[in-house]
Amino acid sequence: MNEVSKTFLERLLSTASPSGDEIEIQKKWKEYVEGFADEIRTDNAGNVIAILNPEKPFKVMLAGHVDEIAFMVTHIDDKGFLSVTKVGGINPKLALAQRVKVLGANGIIKGVIGVNAQHHGGEKGEIEVESLYIDLGANSKEEAEDHVTVGDYVVYDMDYEYLLNNKIAARGLDNRAGAFIVAEVVKRLAQEDLNVGIYGVSTVNEETNMGGAFFAASAIEPTCGLACDVTFTSDYGNTSKKKLCDIALDKGPVLAKGAQINKKLNGILIETAKKNDIPVQFELTPRTTGTDADKIRFTGKGTPVALVSLPLRYMHSPSEVVSLDDMEKMIELMVLAIKNLKGNESFNPFE
Repeated sequence: MNEVSKTFLERLLSTASPSGDEIEIQKKWKEYVEGFADEIRTDNAGNVIAILNPEKPFKVMLAGHVDEIAFMVTHIDDKGFLSVTKVGGINPKLALAQRVKVLGANGIIKGVIGVNAQHHGGEKGEIEVESLYIDLGANSKEEAEDHVTVGDYVVYDMDYEYLLNNKIAARGLDNRAGAFIVAEVVKRLAQEDLNVGIYGVSTVNEETNMGGAFFAASAIEPTCGLACDVTFTSDYGNTSKKKLCDIALDKGPVLAKGAQINKKLNGILIETAKKNDIPVQFELTPRTTGTDADKIRFTGKGTPVALVSLPLRYMHSPSEVVSLDDMEKMIELMVLAIKNLKGNESFNPFE
């Protein structure tokens, strides 16, 4: 990964993007892709679409959602403590004692998620989001209300860190990594003589309702769609390979197999990987994928989709971990598969 790309990834990871308030990170994504896209579109949902060859009738949609899980302020008590609710798949157990940023209308205010530390054992039993509270250091409700209002978003105050062996830890790699990969794929394809149109989308709201992908695909009417997301690894602790399949960092991108996945489109990815010695792994999604692929598939007359995922440890925690080598292999796989499309492929299983 060159320094320009790495700097772009770092910018994304340093920008808060709670599901429902992604505009600041979308501005940065849009600014980056404007340097190589033939056309840029935005929509009322907040999606940004980078297009190559808009005149081509065969349209390939790439989707990576840019939103992250978060909290939202529900109440401010008389002492200035904040109560919150979940925005997406927050695990309350991981929130205790975490430092946070409240995205107030007048700027960011820092806080800490409190812990019952009246005894050395700390919190006992199950932790519900309703029992969490944020300590801003305020002395009263009135003082807190000078900085925060009900409905403000809250994200973990956790920046990225580089680890050994070309790995990176950050909050919200799910799925700012996917949005980054989409941009990089479009950037590299911009240097190729393509037979197809490319519609790279940084989507919104995946963690809460997946509306972004649905609205984008409905407008684009793609011939096929590739969702770029992350998936669970089973290479640490007591994780179950029987449940999650055998998925590890540094072993390449992950392709899904299941009822939603178009076998012919998936076959192109598998064959591309074999021909170019790109290692790939597989996960099973028998019913739904839980990603933008599900919503893209239900647009138009039924859009053929495949899901390409980045292996990730510690999903939906403040410190998710991925391999930059896997990221590079995922970009390479998608670029090679798309640039070799002739533009007349059929995804109908009867043909």
